[in-house]
Amino acid sequence: MPKKQKFAIGVDLGGTNIKFGLVTDKGKIIKKETLDARASKGPDAVISQIKKGVASLLYSEKTLNVAGIGIGSPGTILIKKGTVQNPPNFPGWESIPLGKIIKKEFNIPTFVENDANAAAIGEMIFGAGKKLNSFIMVTLGTGVGGGIIIDKKLYRGDTGGAGEIGHVTINHSGKKCNCGSRGCIEAYVGNNYLIRDVRRSLRRNPESILYKYVNSENKELSPKLIHEAALENDEFSLSIISGIGENLGYGLSSVINLLDISNVIIGGGVAGFGDMLFVPLKASIQSRVMKSFKERIKVKEAKLKNEAGIKGASALVFYRS
Repeated sequence: MPKKQKFAIGVDLGGTNIKFGLVTDKGKIIKKETLDARASKGPDAVISQIKKGVASLLYSEKTLNVAGIGIGSPGTILIKKGTVQNPPNFPGWESIPLGKIIKKEFNIPTFVENDANAAAIGEMIFGAGKKLNSFIMVTLGTGVGGGIIIDKKLYRGDTGGAGEIGHVTINHSGKKCNCGSRGCIEAYVGNNYLIRDVRRSLRRNPESILYKYVNSENKELSPKLIHEAALENDEFSLSIISGIGENLGYGLSSVINLLDISNVIIGGGVAGFGDMLFVPLKASIQSRVMKSFKERIKVKEAKLKNEAGIKGASALVFYRS
């Protein structure tokens, strides 16, 4: 008899929106939904939205074999109860047993994982890491997240907080990071920090195409706009993207030297910069890794892209079942 296809509901919990998807065990999304997170209204409001989105997919497809619900969330996760601790941009979420709450509501196995770890599992099950035994996953967005896969297993560390690549120090007396430290990778390449720094230096580069976009055409400064200007060969924008690659590479070389993992997968919107990012990133890694590692290092773009959150969350179900 052919094996019966399984399905999972993947929940990508973001500070602005919550994305939901009904996903097959082959990684195909057959139905999607997006709801306002209502994060400013506190945990009860957010949980109500999660229940609403899950119910919408679950009860509209009653005949499907739904094996579980996976939730990718910011913050530190205590795996046994699916407890979410102190996720950024979620007021009042000191410690919420989200997995336990959702499991009780629907009587379906529910798995909660840090969103960057979920992205790493998603790439391992469905994406660029399918044929790799071990790899380092980096997600570039508002912050810089990471996940570490060793011998096809997610490495969580003692408390579940392993993989915080964004908080590897690249300058001991460098820029202040919101984590409380200084010189973290995130303080140089995370979107919020990046836009702040670009806005300051843009004033000194009025000849740049990016300056024209922002000041003459009133476009909102964003990584996407920087990329658009770089595609027009704007030297200022190209230097910004090159700097992202270099700084990320310096931090990653320390992680590679520590773990002896040769494969790196880069995800998040900034990964779409292509060779503008990847060429200086690879060169930066090569300049800092141990000599015996150099020839083995491979850096590639994540495959799941805009669907990484939903597919990564759904992969939590298939990874465990």
